[in-house]
Amino acid sequence: MDYALVLISVFAIFIPALILPGPDFVAVVRSSMTYGTRAGLLTTLGVSLGLCLYATLSLLGLSAILVQYQWLTWAVRVLGGSYLIFLGIKLLRARPQEIDLDQASPPSRHRAVLFGFLVTLTNPKAIVLFASVFATAVTASTPAWLMGLMIGLVTASSLTWYSCVSLFMSSGPVMRRFQRARHWIERAAGLCFIGLGGKVLADAGRPISS
Repeated sequence: MDYALVLISVFAIFIPALILPGPDFVAVVRSSMTYGTRAGLLTTLGVSLGLCLYATLSLLGLSAILVQYQWLTWAVRVLGGSYLIFLGIKLLRARPQEIDLDQASPPSRHRAVLFGFLVTLTNPKAIVLFASVFATAVTASTPAWLMGLMIGLVTASSLTWYSCVSLFMSSGPVMRRFQRARHWIERAAGLCFIGLGGKVLADAGRPISS
């Protein structure tokens, strides 16, 4: 087996999917612009841990489980879509509030990490991506070191990309420029979460093919 070809074929799909804006991207941007670099990086850590978990489960046979038990796929999608809509409604109902960039009180470390982790964990698109791409890229003869490398690359890619997003969006000039529009940005993020959640619920009954 050409292991380099396996890695290239998998990450040629994963990297564009990682960069395209989705719930994870919105979560990192929102944390970074609202609470600053520390919160953004902690949310990035949570997102990366979630992707690492999905990559691990995928390579251990998650796709086979989801294909066999379609009700589990439906349940995950319904829970994930509902959680995203819940987050979106919270953002839409948030009152306008000026934030002093020097006095802003960031969320606790665990809360910021958990936020990123839960957004990723309830993102069915991540499940479908890993179940359809990663799990089908390995066979019974795939060595453990290659699967470990793939999981490590997933985690490292997520940490690198979202850290760059967080550092840019939480920089002083960017935050000051968007300060007046922050409430509208949160509303836009809320609409994104609701839209993504609605799409997930609409697709809840669509089966994952083997």
